[in-house]
Amino acid sequence: MDFAHIDLAYLLPFIGVGFAAQLVDGALGMAFGVISNTLLVAFLGVPPAVASQRVHLVECFTTATSGVSHLLHGNVDKRLFFRLLIPGMVGGVLGAYILTSIDGDVVKPFVLLYLAGIGIYILARGLLYPPKIKEAKLIAPLGLFGGFLDAVGGGGWGPVVTSNLLIQGADPRLVVGTVSTVEFFLTITVSAAFIYHLGFADLAGPTLGLLIGGLAAAPLGAWAAKHFPPKQMLILVGIVLTLTSGYGVYRAWG
Repeated sequence: MDFAHIDLAYLLPFIGVGFAAQLVDGALGMAFGVISNTLLVAFLGVPPAVASQRVHLVECFTTATSGVSHLLHGNVDKRLFFRLLIPGMVGGVLGAYILTSIDGDVVKPFVLLYLAGIGIYILARGLLYPPKIKEAKLIAPLGLFGGFLDAVGGGGWGPVVTSNLLIQGADPRLVVGTVSTVEFFLTITVSAAFIYHLGFADLAGPTLGLLIGGLAAAPLGAWAAKHFPPKQMLILVGIVLTLTSGYGVYRAWG
């Protein structure tokens, strides 16, 4: 790639998307994928499969950093890690295959409906925060479902898997650390599946923009995590995701 001929004006929207998504993700420990994918599909008109591919490639870098950090701090439950790992990767490959096998204009409204559903889910979790404590039982099916939805929607692994495990009663520190570490292997798998089906075309520039925005927002996200209460942040993210995805559905079907 010739960095001397990069069109900064073209990259700015993608930098903005990466910045906004990472700012929220740094504060909540989730939602980079769903926010960036929603903005790419609903407002920038990126086909769902291409948007998911770009988001997962960027997350290869962000989740690697997060996973190493959690490992160093002892936040990873080995048993939970392996119970989520294989089902999550299988679900991710299936999701990538299905998404790349369907015409983008046909699947776009359904992807946005899913993302709106995630927004409502996050909003409800914020309104009911903190969740009731129950015994964690469903792990492997949750990993399979979360991996599938993450690939199809360009995000959702964190909101779906982390939230459900917390609601089931698992230890919050180990849940966040383990799910974040598994996510690195999931993003690598899903990215490889998308590259196999879509190739590298129309990828480098927009992905670079997402990465620049994400890296620039990382320090601010860490600051926000200390200063914004989780309840208010969850409610805000839920509202934003629901409205933006709903607007995208309206544009697609209106």
